[in-house]
Amino acid sequence: MTLHDLEESPAPGADPARRPAPAAEASLGRDIALNGLFVLAIFYTLYAASTILLPVVLAILLTLILSPAVRALGRLHLPAPVSAALVVSGLVASLGYGVYLLLDPATEWIEKAPRTLGQVERKIRGIKRSVQEVNKAAEKVEEIASIDGGKRRAAAPAPQPSLASRVLTGSHSVLLSATATVVLLYLLLASGDMFLRKLVRVMPRLSDKKRAVSVAREIQSDMGRYLLTITCINAGLGLVSGVALYLLDMPNPVLWGALVAVLNYLPYIGAAIAVTTVAFVAFLSFDSPAHILGAPAVLLALTTLEGQLLTPVLTGRRLSLNPVVVFLSMLFWAWLWGAVGALMAVPILMTCKILCDHLAPLAPVGEFLGGKNAETAE
Repeated sequence: MTLHDLEESPAPGADPARRPAPAAEASLGRDIALNGLFVLAIFYTLYAASTILLPVVLAILLTLILSPAVRALGRLHLPAPVSAALVVSGLVASLGYGVYLLLDPATEWIEKAPRTLGQVERKIRGIKRSVQEVNKAAEKVEEIASIDGGKRRAAAPAPQPSLASRVLTGSHSVLLSATATVVLLYLLLASGDMFLRKLVRVMPRLSDKKRAVSVAREIQSDMGRYLLTITCINAGLGLVSGVALYLLDMPNPVLWGALVAVLNYLPYIGAAIAVTTVAFVAFLSFDSPAHILGAPAVLLALTTLEGQLLTPVLTGRRLSLNPVVVFLSMLFWAWLWGAVGALMAVPILMTCKILCDHLAPLAPVGEFLGGKNAETAE
């Protein structure tokens, strides 16, 4: 018996059937590599096609929120296209009126920007002087340590586009995305149950048809109720925050209340950004420590009460999410789609959780997406 035969022969007492075949190992490695490439391709597609996918996803989420209103108008014997037109027109008019109300406070704040910067410089003049001294010392050390005596010529900076061109380009992109979202939203609302009927039509068995209708109805009902509840909570929080900041003599309380309402779609991060912004504005607006700390303290109390008590009670334990997964989801969608992606991260995650809860093969994924409240509810 040769040495090669000894290496190939199984060990005494070992079961040859339990040894993995080389072909099976190669196939498993190939499958893992292909799945990894497929996931990377999905990520790249989401990133590269953000201009198209953002209006589509936003329109779908708005459809889930506004579908009950369209159905309510349908009970008044209004055709679906007419009901959808009324709902979309009301939404656009409400958003336009909200922007109109915020236009004056925002313009006033922008006009005060030079004076505000002067106040910032006055209040942090001591810190600025210390930083300048440190910078001068660092430049001196760098000049001494440089080989050519600090006489190197700095490279000319690349020309940057003007502010006006950047604003016009961004406004054009936002206008196109908003128009596409509104048009797609109207088409989805006006179509009613057309896509659900088509899905049922292609199902092979009657049991599959019934199950598809049941799952679709439950997902639409749960997701629509969740998004509508969160929207009402955020609007109420913004209103209460604006009133509280007005009573504390904060400048532009309407603007900061609207900011709180929008940022509250970002759990944890949104409240931190809102409190930090209000604290900065209070630091610029007041001289008394009590006034400076009063506004952010009140806002912190309101956001904590909303996040820890109001939202869990109104949304229900079954729709709770894992905080770690929520944070990672916001980071992921913010990386892919920017600020709008971060705002839609939680609704997208909630849609995935509801879908996983209603489909048996995806139940383990839904278990990981759920929070502690969901576990106690079961």
